[in-house]
Order: sequence, then structure tokens, then C-alpha cells
Amino acid sequence: MHANGPSCLVGAFRPLRIFHAPATRPSIIPNASIAARNIQRHQNVRLFSATTTMAGNWLEPSLNRRDKMMKGRPRVPTGGSTKGTTVIWGDYGLRMIDHHRRISAKQLKCAEDTIKQRLRGEKYRLYKRVCCNLGVFISGNEMRMGKGKGSFDHWAARVAVNQIVLELRGLIHEQVVRDAFRLAGNKLPGQWEFVKKGEPPVVGITKLDGITLEELKRPRRKIAAELLQPVPPPASGSETLQTP
Repeated sequence: MHANGPSCLVGAFRPLRIFHAPATRPSIIPNASIAARNIQRHQNVRLFSATTTMAGNWLEPSLNRRDKMMKGRPRVPTGGSTKGTTVIWGDYGLRMIDHHRRISAKQLKCAEDTIKQRLRGEKYRLYKRVCCNLGVFISGNEMRMGKGKGSFDHWAARVAVNQIVLELRGLIHEQVVRDAFRLAGNKLPGQWEFVKKGEPPVVGITKLDGITLEELKRPRRKIAAELLQPVPPPASGSETLQTP
């Protein structure tokens, strides 16, 4: 019995392990460098906040309203550019056809709300091809000349002739989209037309339908005098009244 006693004690203490207990408790907060790599950085989102920063939109840019801006003029494609005259992202578009002008953000917002109200419940996506990045400053009525440019009034966008302003794509019939764009064009100044994707572009006021840009840039050819035919004089009123 005495021989088995020490062996039993050794067998009882064998599973035990001796380790060094730390003086402080282990930290549950990860390292700052590791935490910085794990945090996903999102654009326009401030840390420790659920709201996004004010980065502006297509109707009100993130520009300082105190910075004066010149009135300017819409671009004129004198070199034969067709930029902005065709549908790019959507299937249908709304294009201005009469004259270039400056459209306010209030008018564009009214047109957007009209389309959303007409297409309520439909599956679609609306694309905006213009941005109101031009500030309009007004000095007021019955003001004397001078004394500065005036105070800020509203945001506006320069729209060139035959430029696409709105595009739409979705699971909607073409006639429904035509009616929505017709109502939106009534809210906007000027004359507008409905265009589809794949239609020919426009250079200035000339549509490239059956004519190429190289032919349009080619100088006018003079017609030979032998090919010209004289125009007959118009008949007088007395001769037209005579009866055979």
C-alpha cells in the first residue's frame, strides 16, 4: 500500500499544468492598425454617423452661392460635334428642338415630378443628362445701375439646341412613355420631341439622316450655268380670269 501511494499521487497531478498568470487582464479591443483595415470605407459617409454628407445633386450642386458666375452662352457645336444629341443610357429620351436656353432647377424638378406621377407603379429608371451648375443672380426690381451683381436667386442649367435632357428605360410600353414625356415637355419652356435609342444624331439643326458628317462639312458645289433653267414668269390676274 505504501508503494502504490506515491504513484497514485503522481498520476493525479500529471494532467495539471503550471502556467504564468498575467498581471493584467487581456484586452478585447483589437489593434488600431488591424481595426482600420477591417473597417470598410464608404464614400460620402462620415465615421460614427448614419447620415451622408451633403455632396449635392443634379438640381443643387455643392458650390458656394456667394461665388458670382457669368451668364455665359450655351455651347454651339461649330466643329460638327454630335455630343448629347442621342440616347445613351436609356431606351427613350426627351430632346429640345427649337432654341438653346437656360432652364431653372424648379422647372426641371416640375418635369421630373410629372413623369413620376404619370408612371406611378411602373418599373423604370430615369436618367438626367443635364446638371444645374449655374447660379443666377438678380439685383431686384427698380434698382439703380451698379452696386454689384446682385444676390443669389436660383440654380439653372444651360441647355443647347437638340440636346437630350431626360432618358428613360424600363418595362413600359412606348405609348405610355410618349405620354409621360409629352406632359413633361409641357412643363418645360420651348419645344420638345420624343426620340428613341438608335436614331441619328444632330449637328446644329441638321439631322444626320441619310447624310454623313463629311458631306455636311464639304463646301457647297457651284452649279454650272448651262444646267440652270430660267423660272417662267407668273401669270397675271387678267389672264387667269379669262375663260377658253
